[in-house]
Amino acid sequence: MSKKSLTKKTLFFYGLSEMPLSIASLPLLAFIPNYYVSDLGLDFAVVGLVMLLSRSFDAVTDPLIGFLSDRTNTRWGRRRIWMFLSIPLLMIAIYKIFFPQNLWEWVPISLDFLTLNLGEGGHYLLFWFLVLWFGWSMLFIPYYSWAAELSSDYNERSTIVGWRMFIGTLGNAISKFLPAIALFFFAFGGAEATIIILGICLLIVIPICTSLSVFNVSERMDYQVKQGSLKKGLIAMWRNSAFRKLIFAYFFNYLGITLSTLTVMFFIRGVTGEEEQGILYFVFYYIANLIGIPFWLWLCKKIGKHNAWTIGLLVFTFLQPCYFFLGEGDYYWMFPITFTAGLAGSTFHLIPHSMKADVIDYDTYLTGDDRAAQFFAAWSFVTKMAIAIAPFFAFTYLDLIGFDSSPGAINSPEQILGLKILFCFGLPLFLIIAIFCVRDYPITQKKQEEIRGKIKTQKENFQNQAEIMDN
Repeated sequence: MSKKSLTKKTLFFYGLSEMPLSIASLPLLAFIPNYYVSDLGLDFAVVGLVMLLSRSFDAVTDPLIGFLSDRTNTRWGRRRIWMFLSIPLLMIAIYKIFFPQNLWEWVPISLDFLTLNLGEGGHYLLFWFLVLWFGWSMLFIPYYSWAAELSSDYNERSTIVGWRMFIGTLGNAISKFLPAIALFFFAFGGAEATIIILGICLLIVIPICTSLSVFNVSERMDYQVKQGSLKKGLIAMWRNSAFRKLIFAYFFNYLGITLSTLTVMFFIRGVTGEEEQGILYFVFYYIANLIGIPFWLWLCKKIGKHNAWTIGLLVFTFLQPCYFFLGEGDYYWMFPITFTAGLAGSTFHLIPHSMKADVIDYDTYLTGDDRAAQFFAAWSFVTKMAIAIAPFFAFTYLDLIGFDSSPGAINSPEQILGLKILFCFGLPLFLIIAIFCVRDYPITQKKQEEIRGKIKTQKENFQNQAEIMDN
């Protein structure tokens, strides 16, 4: 890794692949579950179980892809080839999930052997979610591993993640503006319209953005293909105390955010009665995300990454319960809360992803191995487990309280209260746990610089020994 600072061109083209990942994350968490339950008639429990099963599959695929990516050796490198191959899988899965013409058509492999009572629609959704998440892993794990290899500098890594997040959030905001424009200028709104618009956006940006990253950013080629076992690598990662603190904090952070994202459309529909304008909630949130990025990058340099992240977690923890006081017709009162929360929410992806690269350096110092993709595979797995557990918990809860999500449905005050408790207090609970997990995080800027110096010394000693052996 060169000490030369990365150019803005490199940062831009690298960050482009974040755009399809960012654009897809929200509809897959918020709009698709709501659409399949409310408009297509699947049960809460079925959709929750589908999301749990499909993400549990990643317990096998994510470590495997990380392991294989670290050991891939092509003239393209070991990261870009996996990203490029993910494109067709992602595109066909997005098309089938976002445009379900007939729920029972084109499932090439029967899932009856699972003996699950999911119905035709549930089996369809499960199959294509499995394809989607496998392609997602092929893109996500090598792509995020690549970031750790672009620079070894503590602050420059935050800059890389900042660019990536800015581009992803910008694409996210633009994609959410489009349904809002369609609603206000063309009266084309509602859940199905939003799904159609976002599906088309994804089918356009997936091949374009991913290809631009692959063909315009060089991958470092001085890596050594490792031959160690997957089991050994997983054990070494678990023994890394900094990684344990980080991964548990991020898990609970993401679990809370996923829970909130899953239930916000039900909250908007059931509590405020303004479902069609729900897209504006996300527009405000992501605009605030963009505005907040420069501030949090500055704060990371001043007080350290984990301290800045803690502040963001605390701000969001106190803001989310404010939604509890809203009721019928109070939709627009959500905007000031949402905008402020969006400023704090910039930390949730920006800072932990930058901290990962520092943790990988620490592992390299302790073990002498380069297994960045295995770390990102573990990260991806934890992320997906949060995405699996949250809908299973949330949808089971909504099913138990008898909440009716269908358009025009009238729920009892008790059911509305149950929904408000879930949406307003579920997130703060998990964020508080995340704060406790990340306390006493050991890798500061000074510590990371010491680690990089020791890694450099290790490499120089290894090269000197190799030269002596050759002579």
